[in-house]
Amino acid sequence: MTGESSKEVKRRIRNPSPSSEAAFKRMKAAKPRDTAPEKALRSALHKKGLRFRIDVKPIKELNRKADVVFRSAKVAVFVDGCFWHGCPIHGTQAKANAEFWEQKIKQNQERDTDTTRQLKAAGWRVIRVWEHEDPERAALKIYNIVVKRKRR
Repeated sequence: MTGESSKEVKRRIRNPSPSSEAAFKRMKAAKPRDTAPEKALRSALHKKGLRFRIDVKPIKELNRKADVVFRSAKVAVFVDGCFWHGCPIHGTQAKANAEFWEQKIKQNQERDTDTTRQLKAAGWRVIRVWEHEDPERAALKIYNIVVKRKRR
C-alpha cells in the first residue's frame, strides 16, 4: 500500500509526472504563449487588417484559453505544436519515458477535442492551425472566416 487515496491515484494517472528532472525542466521551459508560430500567424493576421485578443478565454465558463480570439465574430484560433498535440505528419514519439509522453499527448488531444466541442456548442467557430502550417495561408483562411461571420 502506497498510502495514496483513490483520488490521489486518479489524479496521478490523469496527470503523470515527467520521468526526470531534465524532462520536468524542458516541460516548464516550453512557452505557453508567444511561440514563433503564434507570432508569425498574428503578424500575418494583423497585416490583413484584423484585430484580435491573444491568450484569452473565448467564454469565461470554459477554463481554457485560445491563442487568438475574434470576439465579435465568435472565432477562436488555436496554434497547436506538432509534438505536444500529436501532429499526424510531424508528431514524434519520445524515446525516453515513452509511456508518459504518449499519455500526455493523448490527454492534450482529448482536451483539444473537448474544448472544440464546448466552444462549438456555444456558437463559436474553432480553427486549429498546426505549427508547421504556412502562416500566410492560415491567416487568409482565418480572415475569410472572420469576415464572413462578421457579416452575419
